[in-house]
Amino acid sequence: MPLRSMTGYAQVRGQINPGIAFALALKSVNHRFLDLHFRLPSDADALEMKLRRLLKEKMARGHVEVTLSLEYAGNNGVALNRQLVGSYVQAFRAAADEFGVTGEPDLNVVLRMPGAMESAADRSGDELETAVLPRVEEALAKLNQMREEEGRGIEAELRERMNQLAKASSGMEGHRAAIQHNYADRLQARMQEMLGGYIEKERILQEAAVLVDRSDIQEELVRLNTHVKHFLGLLDQGGEVGKKLDFLLQEMNREANTLLSKTSGLAGEALKITEMGLLMKAEVEKSREQVQNLE
Repeated sequence: MPLRSMTGYAQVRGQINPGIAFALALKSVNHRFLDLHFRLPSDADALEMKLRRLLKEKMARGHVEVTLSLEYAGNNGVALNRQLVGSYVQAFRAAADEFGVTGEPDLNVVLRMPGAMESAADRSGDELETAVLPRVEEALAKLNQMREEEGRGIEAELRERMNQLAKASSGMEGHRAAIQHNYADRLQARMQEMLGGYIEKERILQEAAVLVDRSDIQEELVRLNTHVKHFLGLLDQGGEVGKKLDFLLQEMNREANTLLSKTSGLAGEALKITEMGLLMKAEVEKSREQVQNLE
């Protein structure tokens, strides 16, 4: 399955009966989990449950808004629930007669009672589900088509970011030798400053070797390259890999931070390693911005 962005929009239209048409819209944006929100006509609880179950089967992540709007022809919008209103009026008058109270029911109060005015959708009953549910698959197909198109663009950019990271890592490897010389020069200058005399070259090299061993970046480079290969493998795999990619980028960022901490304060040719480390962090951050929108 190709990579999908979590951003998309789709709409389908249909007919419930000759007097009622509908428009079903799906809008999704990025979210850590699957977050479904419904805007449906009243008394459509059963339809909502079926839509919720269907969307959970087809989608893994994203904030998804499902909107179902009805369009009425002629006077099919609303109608008086004659049975309910009639029952209320009869009960009111029966009570007035029984207790000797004069008065007439207030129509404004009656019409505000739940169910006193019923919509055409309420009267349509099962027609709503029968008309809408078959079109959900079509709406999902359109939504996923848009999400996959954007996913292809994100994938292309992520591959370029990983290519830049690999180049920076290779460049760091080529400058590792400069670290030893840089530390040796710094150590010799420091020891001469503190002791004010001649220092044996072998002693300088021994101390520098200890510092270089502590500051060696080989381990971080190996792990970083492993993460990059794993990242590209997930892109090849496709599907719902957004969370895994985000985790790998967090690990890459940790390695880049360690590289920078081990090479801080270097000068000359070794300074290029710091520049490459900063480039790595920038590429990782740009990648994370893109991955946040992948399903």
